[in-house]
Amino acid sequence: MDDACRYDKGSDPLSIMLLGNDNRACVSQFLVVIAGSFSTLRSYMIQRFIKKTQLRISNAIAFGKRKSAAFLPRKHGKKTDKELPVTPEVAKPAAKSENDVDTPNTTNTPKKDFSAAGGIKKKRNKKIWKPEDFEVEIVPGKVRFHDIGFPPSILRAIADLDYKYCTPVQAESLPHLLEGKDLVANANTGTGKTAVFLITILSYLLREKKEGRRKGVRALIIAPTRELVIQIAKDGKRLANYTPLRIVSIYGGADFRKQQELLEKGRCDIIAATPGRLLDFVGRKILDLKNCDIMVIDEADRMLDMGFIPDVRRIIHQLPDRGSRQTLMFSATITDEVKRLASQWCKKPINIVIEPEKVAVETVEQIVYLVTKNEKYAVLYNLIEKSLDGRIAVFANQKIEAKRLADRLQRNRISCTLLTGDVPQNKRMERLERFRSGKVKVLVATDVAGRGIHIDGITHVINYTLPYEPEDYVHRIGRTGRAGADGISISFACEEGGFVLPDIEEFIGRKLDCIVPDEDLFNEPPKADERKPGGGYSSSRKKYRGSGNREKPRYTKRKKTT
Repeated sequence: MDDACRYDKGSDPLSIMLLGNDNRACVSQFLVVIAGSFSTLRSYMIQRFIKKTQLRISNAIAFGKRKSAAFLPRKHGKKTDKELPVTPEVAKPAAKSENDVDTPNTTNTPKKDFSAAGGIKKKRNKKIWKPEDFEVEIVPGKVRFHDIGFPPSILRAIADLDYKYCTPVQAESLPHLLEGKDLVANANTGTGKTAVFLITILSYLLREKKEGRRKGVRALIIAPTRELVIQIAKDGKRLANYTPLRIVSIYGGADFRKQQELLEKGRCDIIAATPGRLLDFVGRKILDLKNCDIMVIDEADRMLDMGFIPDVRRIIHQLPDRGSRQTLMFSATITDEVKRLASQWCKKPINIVIEPEKVAVETVEQIVYLVTKNEKYAVLYNLIEKSLDGRIAVFANQKIEAKRLADRLQRNRISCTLLTGDVPQNKRMERLERFRSGKVKVLVATDVAGRGIHIDGITHVINYTLPYEPEDYVHRIGRTGRAGADGISISFACEEGGFVLPDIEEFIGRKLDCIVPDEDLFNEPPKADERKPGGGYSSSRKKYRGSGNREKPRYTKRKKTT
């Protein structure tokens, strides 16, 4: 045992540690060996790094990108003999093909442009945008955005959106709003009222160079529906594309924590919100409205109908008094209740009225078809088949009616999507985006979701059932013919819904002529698939929900035996 534990110069330290009696000495020898190996490895890595760095410096000198072989610039150390230029023979560039462009390999030659060979690119000077670059012809009777006097950053965004002339509500209201006056405007959707308050807010915030606090909101916009809030925020980001202002949208039906993180992420200059979710954040002291300078209430009449006025009053109490803020109210109809609210919340407002018939008559061709209840679907199907190149929005009064109509269109191989109040928010956004991008040509919706549809390029609006309220009719056909574009509105007057036509005619101030559709529109649609999309019972033959066409199993009751 003693012979085995005897230490020899050529013996293994690990074996000595395991076999020897003096464990303390063996462990110390083992640690010395391990430390030496780590030191050797570190020295090897440092030497390898030095060699690679020298090679890179040599190549850089050979191609004229560097003049010295020192590791550090001259200001970080003293000049030594190692900083002398390296001869071209030190670095051997890779072999070139016959098609490659020759490059200098001496340090005495000046740098040259390698952009033709795919090397260094020249820096291009970006052209500074000027208002003179946005040329708009002067037309008598029309007001250009140049004539009002906006900041160049906003005018540049307007030029990108190709907005040349102001709509009537923009031309009448913007000069007063830029002076800081309050406004009560009677304007429907599609008149350009969203751009009115967005341009006003952006111009004021750029003119008043204040730094917003993390919890301070400088401008607030409230709207009744989630879709409308999302669309306002989207339009605002486009107009604020060349400004440092930040716009955030908050609304119900979405993840509260994600919206909270978005608010706490940075400064919030402008917030577009629904009343309920806004009060949630204010109640938890996540938002502070004491520094808000501009308050916008969009679709005030809809706020009344949906019962949001108590929430709006609570929001108003969180703001500065009406003498210290600018208040803007927009409503499709100015009722006595809206006037009373305006007198409480606004200070000597400017009243602007844009008649409904200016929107409904001048930009939208309105057609009313006399059909029976059983003929409506055949006419609808043939209209869609004839207008496949367009984008069509179909409106129904009830959710169950809209769902049945969408299912029937899908069974007839027509790509459509459904938008009602029962659809979750994430699915709403997905379906609206599919319709906006053109992946789906037909959208079936109800009035609750209809006001939030702000999509350009809708060519046809079809009222499968006429609305009971005349205001809803104007809002429906306002989905097409937006911002002066042409559009077509087709309504079905059957034995159940034709009685509302006189009220609609009185509201829009004109007579709607009822005509009989052409004979080819009454052609029967092809036989629908027996099985609904996603399973379920068919209208023609009852089948069992699930894969295949297995009949529903029948069960018989067992007779009770005594």
